[in-house]
Amino acid sequence: MPSLRVAAGWVLPVLGPPIRDGAVLLDEDGVIRAVGPEAGLPHPPGVPEVRIPGGIVLPGLVNAHTHLELTGMAGAVRSDDFPGWIRGIRAAKAARTRPDFRAAARQGVRDGWAEGVTCVADTGDTGTVIEALAELGGRGTCYHEVFGPHPDQCAESLAGLAARVAELRRFTSARVRLGVSPHAPYTVSGPLYQAVAGWARGEGLPLALHLAEAPEERTLFVGATGGFAEMWAGRGIPLPPQPGASPVEHVDRCGVLGTDTLCIHVVQVDEYDLALLAARGVGVAHCPLSNRAHAHGTAPLRRMLDLELRVGVGTDSVVSVGRLDLRGEARAARQIGGLTDREAVALMTLDAARAIGWGDRVGALAPGRLGDLALLRTGATDRPEAAALAEEARVVATYVEGREVFHRKDWHSSEETPGA
Repeated sequence: MPSLRVAAGWVLPVLGPPIRDGAVLLDEDGVIRAVGPEAGLPHPPGVPEVRIPGGIVLPGLVNAHTHLELTGMAGAVRSDDFPGWIRGIRAAKAARTRPDFRAAARQGVRDGWAEGVTCVADTGDTGTVIEALAELGGRGTCYHEVFGPHPDQCAESLAGLAARVAELRRFTSARVRLGVSPHAPYTVSGPLYQAVAGWARGEGLPLALHLAEAPEERTLFVGATGGFAEMWAGRGIPLPPQPGASPVEHVDRCGVLGTDTLCIHVVQVDEYDLALLAARGVGVAHCPLSNRAHAHGTAPLRRMLDLELRVGVGTDSVVSVGRLDLRGEARAARQIGGLTDREAVALMTLDAARAIGWGDRVGALAPGRLGDLALLRTGATDRPEAAALAEEARVVATYVEGREVFHRKDWHSSEETPGA
């Protein structure tokens, strides 16, 4: 693979302040060798160069929560209550074939590249996203889901998970990692949570779970009431004892929470829950647009950051939000948390990478890190971080380890060096 030099009006390293008229130099292995002002950066003979004088180079974006196997299903499920929406998702997925899911996963990866996303933390139960990432040369961690709300399902569910993980390991590589996702407290029993957590750690696999997402989830565990409680009762599933623990306390008692755990959503929490999550050192995927779409409430983002939780933004699925717009999620997070532009940019780059366990390799532009890049056309600006978040900014090219995976057709040829 040839080395590459990218120059722009601004370079956002994330680990340091923006660099005006900066450049990034990658070696033949797609690893960053130098970052700095263009005038002082080497320009080795014969090295392809991409120039975007009126634009911005920043690290490839990191999406902390996706369901790419659901690509193409926007608007497929409508329900006024979340338990009903969950039932609708199950029915909609049952109507799809495996080839449908494969095509959806591939398209989801490519759609992410078109938005500058080079790394994802994906959850799903078809196995098609890890297959797509391996096939297309993408990057991410795929958490294979397991379900089983009745305690009697524990052994069967765990055996099924182990078998699927064994099948999916062939897709793993330096770019593609495998994890497991005991889906959510309302779809996974306490015994299954304990079994999966112990088994996964024995296998060296990270964990992810939807946690404290909806009011109905909290009322299920705190008071054994609400929509999920009705679903459990209707299926003969034993209800949590009263008075019960919060969902966060419940999964912690099951041994799930740890530094290898990604907690998704984390909306319906109190101060005790947040302190517990911080003490366990979990990562958090914050999905403000999905939370808004489902009327789940507003996650206490500022408090999470003050407690030094590892937080990154994620998009959730197209079924929830219609279009996966990670920069839109970061803009929403900026408003929710009263963040600076720099903090918001970090939530979709380095902070998100740290939240999902990739923080030592991607999410920032620095020597020795992998050359995952997003190039944005923005025009002249003195506020590059705000410009990178602006809705009118357009991703014109995306690179994974120096390999171009997306190039916008309407990118003016005058903005790039021929042959780059």
